[in-house]
Amino acid sequence: MAQRYVRIKTNRDQIYYGLLQPNRSVSIYDAPPWLGGQATELEQDLDTYELLAPCVPSKIVAVGKNYLKHAAEMGTPVPKEPLLFLKPSTTVIADGQNIHYPPQSQRVDYEGELAVVIGDRCSHATPEQAAKSIWGYTIANDVTARDLQKKDGQWTRAKGFDTFCPLGPWIVRELSVEAKIQTFLNNEDKPQQSASIANMVFNPDVLVSYISQVMTLTPGDVILTGTPEGIGSMNPGDTVRIEIEGIGCISNQVIAILN
Repeated sequence: MAQRYVRIKTNRDQIYYGLLQPNRSVSIYDAPPWLGGQATELEQDLDTYELLAPCVPSKIVAVGKNYLKHAAEMGTPVPKEPLLFLKPSTTVIADGQNIHYPPQSQRVDYEGELAVVIGDRCSHATPEQAAKSIWGYTIANDVTARDLQKKDGQWTRAKGFDTFCPLGPWIVRELSVEAKIQTFLNNEDKPQQSASIANMVFNPDVLVSYISQVMTLTPGDVILTGTPEGIGSMNPGDTVRIEIEGIGCISNQVIAILN
């Protein structure tokens, strides 16, 4: 099993980075591991902490229409270059926390995605250099108010509501290029989304390189690499679970937010 790097809050409200052990205790680090953090002698038992999102990005850079069949279901061609947009850092929530269905929207969709975590400052990098700046991988849900996306013509509001980026549950350092990503709604056995990350039009190294030509990426930043076909709506009371082979799964319930 791959090593799983986590961020936790203890029952004394202390926040730590650490390494999840097989018995679910956490070996505490003295700093984020991508900043050179090392294991300490401290260990946190399972029943004394809660998992937080595994990093605190200064920015979340997302990529649209990076799977051929998803572009087709959206009725558009695949972009000739990566299609970039930003999500605020305030969209991030952890595994198990609630997605808030905003009253401004009548349709909110799930979008299961592989997320890349940046480990080194990255600017004007080649794909080969960009690969060395990738510290690890986690799971994300690029929650989208689809009706507002179509209404506004640009995506900031539709993608930017608080809680619209579930992230976690932990970070792994390596991942198979053939890993499968699947999205499940409620207790259904059949996934709503199912594809290999090998089906990306632009792979993570190319994406990080491309983004670095536009903006400097800093340690802890997150890149959302796009969603495969099968997007669909969620309603209050629904639970959406996203699984990626070699990482694990993240699950969040949707709740209504009243005016």
